[in-house]
Amino acid sequence: MNTDSADLAAPPALGLPSDDPWTVGGVTLDSRVLLGTSRYPSLQTLLDSVDASGAEVVTVSVRRIDLEAKDGPSLLGSLRERGLRLLPNTAGCYTAREAVFTAQLAREALETDWVKLEVIGDDETLYPDAVQLLKAAGELVADGFEVFAYCGDDPITARRLADLGCAAVMPLAAPIGSGMGLVNPYALRIIRERLPDVPLVVDAGLGTASDAARAMELGYDGVLLNTAVSGAQHPAQMAAAIGHAVTAGRLARRAGRIPRRLYAQASTPDDGRVEVDE
Repeated sequence: MNTDSADLAAPPALGLPSDDPWTVGGVTLDSRVLLGTSRYPSLQTLLDSVDASGAEVVTVSVRRIDLEAKDGPSLLGSLRERGLRLLPNTAGCYTAREAVFTAQLAREALETDWVKLEVIGDDETLYPDAVQLLKAAGELVADGFEVFAYCGDDPITARRLADLGCAAVMPLAAPIGSGMGLVNPYALRIIRERLPDVPLVVDAGLGTASDAARAMELGYDGVLLNTAVSGAQHPAQMAAAIGHAVTAGRLARRAGRIPRRLYAQASTPDDGRVEVDE
């Protein structure tokens, strides 16, 4: 399928100020899309998708990166050539001890104190284990890490992660890789309202561009997604759509939506109304 290159251009700041930056982990970013790097059909498809999304931050798994690659283009080298900020994750960890050890390895290998903290509770739902997550977060923050904590949509756990000093709290929209979208917008809204000054990113379960827009309309600072793009029929096109949706959702949030009403309200005034006697 041929696609005009303009369709894949990074989304412009339509209707927004000339810049709309946000700060997380001590770094100021222009893009509010954070993109995963796994399960793409090819390295080139991944790179095209990153470019199309406008992302400045990408997540990587230390277990999956060949740090010694010397022949041909490598994932790590290609990402660094684009000036992308790497966010190593602790995917596959089931205990605080495993997660802390993996984060320390990532800091040594990739020379960054950023870490996306994941501590999974089981293989079926891939939901976070809140107890182990909080334990690991406390240890990593104390060790100088900028912790991006992947958590459930529980406002209490989100608050405790923020109180521990996490750089960002990242509640799920739905189970990882499910593509179900925002299954509990009510809880996500509560988290936003209770943590007005904490960087919040919706992470996991998004399926398409409208999901990303809806997350931004709830007031979230960004979205982190992988499967919605890598698993799409045309990943780079979906990445571009996500980028535009994030901009649209951000703009809608700033614009302020009208209140919901149970009954209709005419948009045309009654003045000058024509009345005909029968």
